[in-house]
Amino acid sequence: MTARRRGFTIIELLVVVAIVAILAALIFPAFARAKAKAKQVSCLSNMKQIGNAFALYMADEGDLFPYGVDAIDKWQPGIWDDEPELKAQVERMPLLSDLLQPYLKNKEIFRSPADKGMQVLDDRPYIPLPAQSSVYGTYGSSYFYRTELTLRQISHSGLPRPSESNMMETASGSWHSGLPGMTPDISGPEWWNRLQRYRYNVIFTDFHAKSVSYAQLQDAWQVPVQ
Repeated sequence: MTARRRGFTIIELLVVVAIVAILAALIFPAFARAKAKAKQVSCLSNMKQIGNAFALYMADEGDLFPYGVDAIDKWQPGIWDDEPELKAQVERMPLLSDLLQPYLKNKEIFRSPADKGMQVLDDRPYIPLPAQSSVYGTYGSSYFYRTELTLRQISHSGLPRPSESNMMETASGSWHSGLPGMTPDISGPEWWNRLQRYRYNVIFTDFHAKSVSYAQLQDAWQVPVQ
């Protein structure tokens, strides 16, 4: 007489399913964090190459910052309304991403792999800058440039504290923080709470690049450049 084979009971199957679910809950977030970290590192690599392109350009152009603008200046020149002479320059200047191409020969360097688009500026959500799929796809660069360095004809050798002042940063702090992007209808408290947790990849005016918090980026903006 042969022994009858015993199958899994429903309880045993449920236990297996529960174990798989627990393992998935532990492993998938780790994969997601690793993927996000890889994107941040790749983005920093892009920015270091852009920093090198700045250095090469300035060596050829009398130590002055490139005569180019970014998406904010090109598509929202109204932010320069208080300085009409500078605004007049902005409206006729080429995009920085185009200007630096002879030193990069690859437009994709200006695409952050974390770029998931945006609706409004992080620090001024009343200013629209819509980019549904990506900022790069819409405006040609995932990065914003501190255009006053160009408009005020600042020389690199004349910078007081080049390792502390910012030159370029990722357009949205949501990309490297795992948080949602800003929206036009965001409430004041939620806007502030989200902004304080945002992180940005930044190129400083000595051409090094690193990840910083929103507060650290604001500190860099306060460093005098003249």
